[in-house]
Parts: sequence; C-alpha cells; structure tokens
Amino acid sequence: MLTLSSEELKVELLDPGNAGERRHQGSRFCWGGYVWRVVDPVAGDLVAGPEWPEASPRAFNGQGLPESFRHSSFPDQRPLTMVGGRGFVIGVGEVGPGPESQPVVENPCYWEVNQSDRSLKFETRQASQGWETDLVRIVSIAGRTLASVSRLTNRGNRPLPLHWFAHPFFALGGGRLTCDLPAGYAFDENPGFALSASGRLSFKRPFHGVDDGQFQLLKIPPNTPLSVNVSHPRLSFVRFAADFTPDVCPVWGNGNTWSIEPYIVTTLAPGESRTWKLTYEFGPVSS
Repeated sequence: MLTLSSEELKVELLDPGNAGERRHQGSRFCWGGYVWRVVDPVAGDLVAGPEWPEASPRAFNGQGLPESFRHSSFPDQRPLTMVGGRGFVIGVGEVGPGPESQPVVENPCYWEVNQSDRSLKFETRQASQGWETDLVRIVSIAGRTLASVSRLTNRGNRPLPLHWFAHPFFALGGGRLTCDLPAGYAFDENPGFALSASGRLSFKRPFHGVDDGQFQLLKIPPNTPLSVNVSHPRLSFVRFAADFTPDVCPVWGNGNTWSIEPYIVTTLAPGESRTWKLTYEFGPVSS
C-alpha cells in the first residue's frame, strides 16, 4: 500500500505497480489513485464497502473511495472503448472477456508514481485499437480534507468517449445513513430511500447484507454542482463535493455501505483535456 498522512488522518491507496495487490484492483476501478482506507487514530476506519468489513472483497465491489472510467455507457451498456469484449479501460489497461461479464486485465497500463509530503501523483499513457490517452491523478491530504484531481487528455486522432464516475463508499450507523442533497436534487418514489421537504435523504429501512439494497437515479437541476453532507457513525459529518454538475448521479446502498455517484458523460476531441476535482472533508470525531 501507498500512504498519505496529515496530523489527523492516514490514507492508504492501492499501489498500481504492486502485483500482490492485483486481487483488489480488478478491471472496474481506476488503478492509479485508488483510495482503499481512510483512518482516524481515534475513530478508526472512516469509509466502508459493499462487503465491509471483509478484508479481501471482490474486486468488482471494492471499498474506500474508488473512481471508474467506463468502457460501456450507462445505463444502456453501449460499447465505448471495447468491441466484442476486447479493448481497453482507461486507467486499467487492455482487457479481454472474463467470468461474469467482467473483463480480465491482459496488459495492465504502467503508472509512474511520485510522492511528495502530502500528495501522490499518478501518471499513465495508454494506446490501444486507435485510442490514445494521457491520465494524471493527484490525491492529496490537508488536515481532515482529502482531495482527488484528475486530468484526462485525448492524444489520439479520433473523439474519445469520457464516461467516468466516482463511487465513494460511506459508512453506515445502525444500518442507516442520512444525506443533505443540494437544493433542487430529487428522486422518484421508491421502496428504499425517502426525501424530506428540506432535501434530506434517509433510509426507509435498514438493508441487510450485500444483496439487499436500493439503487436510485437522482434528478439534477442545471448548473448545480454536487455538494452533500453525509452522516457518519463516529464523525459529526462527512462533506463530499465535486466541482462540476453531474451529467448523471445515482445513489445506492446495501447493508454495509451507501454511495452517491456523480458521473461525467462527454466526448473529448483529439488534443482536448478535461480536469475535475473531488473533495472529502471528514468532520471532527463525535463526542
């Protein structure tokens, strides 16, 4: 594992060059900058996962604060950078068909990793089947705030589909969680989540285990970047923010975790770049 530390938090990230950690990496989540754990010396682990607290969850489920570049569009599963089950996944490498419709990484991309006092910089260049990309990811820590910045550049000679999403796994308290959504965010009536008049999401009931849960798309007003306050069993709050208005944004939860998943859905012209940022502020330990 790679580590970052401030005076208040320790962050563990998967090492994209460590073959021993491949069992955690899989083909779903970007290898460079994959935050696996965030630890407070008093409160312990601050994030979770779909199989939490399983020490070696299935790579597709993962844990922590992963981010993903899709090889197919959501929700129609239209192929993007893969054809006939083969192609490449940005931030992962060349892949081929695998079990349970999950690609197998056949030629992982090489990551250059540089660490400074409070940040880790991950860089990779990929070229496959006429696609060519440069990806830079920087994860940094300051006090109780963790930041993740990504920049993707299309180095190829044809338009590049950029379908990316964050999949943070927040911790539950008593099997439940609440989240203050931005003004105007809403969702349809469903059996799992409720929304108050003030815009506060809550669980209608606790979920049980890995397979019991609810997936729900949010309705997003224009020009409203995502910024939410999420409850936490041991902290006063967690504040999660993106510096963009999501093009799509599901919420999902099961018996072990809950996630809000801002998407970027766009196309980069040859030579074009896109940069975006996520921040996580972990509030003080509850008294």
